[in-house]
Amino acid sequence: MNMRIEELKVLTNKLEAQKEFYKTTLGFELIEESDTQFSIQVGWTYLTFIQSVEPHTYHYCFLIPSNKLEEGLKWFDQRLETVTLEDGGKTVHFDSWNADSFYFYDGAGNIAECIVRHELKNESGTEFNLSDLLCVNEIGIGTSSIPAFDQQLKKEMDVNLWKGDLTRFAAHGSQEGLFLLADYHMKETWFPTQIKIKASPFEAVIKNNNRQYAVEYKNDVLTSREME
Repeated sequence: MNMRIEELKVLTNKLEAQKEFYKTTLGFELIEESDTQFSIQVGWTYLTFIQSVEPHTYHYCFLIPSNKLEEGLKWFDQRLETVTLEDGGKTVHFDSWNADSFYFYDGAGNIAECIVRHELKNESGTEFNLSDLLCVNEIGIGTSSIPAFDQQLKKEMDVNLWKGDLTRFAAHGSQEGLFLLADYHMKETWFPTQIKIKASPFEAVIKNNNRQYAVEYKNDVLTSREME
């Protein structure tokens, strides 16, 4: 199984701040722009932020080359303040995932992450730049029932559990693209922050086993359809 997030749409009530962050702080070109939304291309993911009245908070993650953890952290530290963890460091190692990450807040206050996945062996030989953000690798999903979500993902999109459990926290998909399922009754906040986990709405297009699916998550309900 090889899952990728090809498109992701999330909501924000701080559209201008988010636009300033991605355009000026990080240096992305705005592919599309209007009074109510803007889009950027992050590797193979088309990422769109849409104006909302209500505030929404998310956890999402960018994949970077497996040899670029420290160089990527330095690049981000030159442009913004990355998150200092409880141990005083800025990177965290996930042994069972064979991965390392660092974190930062985007312009809307979401917690974003850059991750290296050593098993992908996707090293880069050039100096770190925006093109080393290879995709949106993860989207966090707050839910009231991971088991129900698990069954639906399997049945509708052939997306299976990769790591974790079906009680508190589960990662579904593959190392190139993951849904992070968190039961907000048991896991209150997104690591490493105090941001409350909620059923924040989003839309996405994912590719899994060479099939494309349109996905919408709203009011703790997932709907999906296979695309032509």
